[in-house]
Amino acid sequence: MKNFPKKIPVFPLSNFIIFPQTTVPLNIFEPRYMEMIQDSMKTNKMIGLVQPKNNDDSSTPELHKIGCLGKITKFKDTSDGRYLIDLNGLTRFEITKEINDDKPYRMFEINYDNFKEDLSPEIKNLKFSDLELIFKDLKLLFEKKGYIINWKSLEKQDMNETINALSMASPFSLEEKQILLESKNLETRKNKIAEILSTYSYDNFNNTTIQ
Repeated sequence: MKNFPKKIPVFPLSNFIIFPQTTVPLNIFEPRYMEMIQDSMKTNKMIGLVQPKNNDDSSTPELHKIGCLGKITKFKDTSDGRYLIDLNGLTRFEITKEINDDKPYRMFEINYDNFKEDLSPEIKNLKFSDLELIFKDLKLLFEKKGYIINWKSLEKQDMNETINALSMASPFSLEEKQILLESKNLETRKNKIAEILSTYSYDNFNNTTIQ
């Protein structure tokens, strides 16, 4: 796939998932990951984000097999010794093997074969009207959870950007977001969002219906 690297540094970031065609800001302050960013900036500016399993916060946590390759599109070195970066999600990947080297961060061999649609997504027979019910239910859920989303801006994006942005920004559990990340294609992801939303028919905090 294009000229994507077969070996990448991986940032095992707990409580966070990035999707293809989304951009997120990251605050880097841990020395080993600052070194990872330094090394990446000298080469292809690409790193992988993968979620650790079971909230494992050890130095070498067990990771999910599926993550997302991102490219650093903005970099700032702060006066207090942190890095602020913008990371643009490019494509998903599957971890095949960990590489043992002398780096303080972790390196992996990865495979992109199952995620070719991430680069040229085609959603046949799917229109924005198909998202109307999802939008309605998500807006109610976002309001209940206190999330703020620029819906007008979201609706101006193309279909794949909208579905991926909703997947990343939604107030779903990390396990549910991992399911969305691993969905075969965008149409499957859209259907999974609807399935997950059906389990949020009641607000657990107020015990009132949100539909």
